[in-house]
Amino acid sequence: MESFNIRPIGIVKSPYKSRGEAPFQGSHAPETRMTIEIFEEFREGIGDFSGISHIIVLLWFDRADRNRLVAKPPWTDTIKPVFTTRSPSRPNPVGLDIAKIISVRDGVITVSGMDAIEGTPVVDIKPYVPWLDCIQDATYPGQK
Repeated sequence: MESFNIRPIGIVKSPYKSRGEAPFQGSHAPETRMTIEIFEEFREGIGDFSGISHIIVLLWFDRADRNRLVAKPPWTDTIKPVFTTRSPSRPNPVGLDIAKIISVRDGVITVSGMDAIEGTPVVDIKPYVPWLDCIQDATYPGQK
């Protein structure tokens, strides 16, 4: 299969400057605010998010190790296959955050609840739709 290119639509401005500063999931620091600066050529695509409280932000973890096929989640001592984890280090380091929208102004979306570090490229943004995106009976080992 051929490879393909992904163009970032924006960049994260974050208080977290390195992986070690960021929580392992944004939900562990729900009040931490950061901004998503949308590049000028894509700003028409964001509107004002009227009526939308949360967004799914797809990120490109540009500083991740792309040669990893195993990872150790922070809540276990067990090494697991990378595709069963949310480790940023993986062959295609696509990240997913669900963020609460605080404000949208001049191509900048202020959000809370993300774990992205400073300068992380944003690949896409989608609305979080509770009745589509929340699966009540989903399970995962070690679930709290």
